[in-house]
Amino acid sequence: MERFSYQIGVGEDEERLDKWLSAAVPTLSRSYIQKCIKEGQVMVNELPCKANYRLRVDDEVLFQIPEAVEPSVEAENIPLSVLYEDADVLVVDKPKGMVVHPAPGHYSGTLVNAVLYHCKGQLSGINGVLRPGIVHRIDRDTTGSLIVCKNDAAHRGIAEQLKAHSLNRSYRAIVHGVIEENEGTVRASIGRDEKDRKRMAVNEKNGKEAVTHYKVLERFRDYTYIECRLETGRTHQIRVHMTSIGHPLLGDKIYGERKTPFHLEGQTLHAYCLGFMHPASGEYIEVKAPLPTYFLHLLEVL
Repeated sequence: MERFSYQIGVGEDEERLDKWLSAAVPTLSRSYIQKCIKEGQVMVNELPCKANYRLRVDDEVLFQIPEAVEPSVEAENIPLSVLYEDADVLVVDKPKGMVVHPAPGHYSGTLVNAVLYHCKGQLSGINGVLRPGIVHRIDRDTTGSLIVCKNDAAHRGIAEQLKAHSLNRSYRAIVHGVIEENEGTVRASIGRDEKDRKRMAVNEKNGKEAVTHYKVLERFRDYTYIECRLETGRTHQIRVHMTSIGHPLLGDKIYGERKTPFHLEGQTLHAYCLGFMHPASGEYIEVKAPLPTYFLHLLEVL
């Protein structure tokens, strides 16, 4: 257990304990620090305190940081929709609402739990025990094709294609508003939103290069059905880019409008096509995931 001890000096007083600690120990999130305070792992003057305690000059802060314990991930018999499979790779059609890999609050029911069972544990280990076989991911409420690697050689091969932007990845989406041009490209760097660290945003100063090509498939009265092709793969890329040009995704409550006339669970976004060079044979493989039922129904309604 790591031990952190500090005496408050002039100019550091009057600040909340949790806020001060999150700055003093930047490797830990503020929510995690608040949890530690609540569990009595932070002492001020040898006494437990609340997160909102205001520090005073000469206060002695003792923080016993618990050792990180990586939880085990269990194989679970969860049905998978397999689009392609061989000895090296597996491409699945991820359903809406399924988290790709375990994370705090989601250690079961994830895609990783399902593929551990399906592949009998034969997955690449490059990304550790929480992300076996996972090279890339899609958001919880995004549906569609996702590749899983069964061994380290396959993982390295697909990862190299991701880095070189040579994977063919196209998505289907419905956005707010009518896009006038038939096709276009958004080139805008993406990074953390400086006002809200839980969101991503166009950030030319501190972001990473991001390129999204889009094409109109059908126009409706107040919405547009589009295809997006990714040149890069930044977090929430399509969602952020389409919002930046005034056409947020339908159902996206984080980057778009919170209320819609439809009962939707998250953004209307589907990973439709995934094309890659097979890491063992060198053959080009292209897999398409059919549009989910809710998406087809929505197109009919529109």
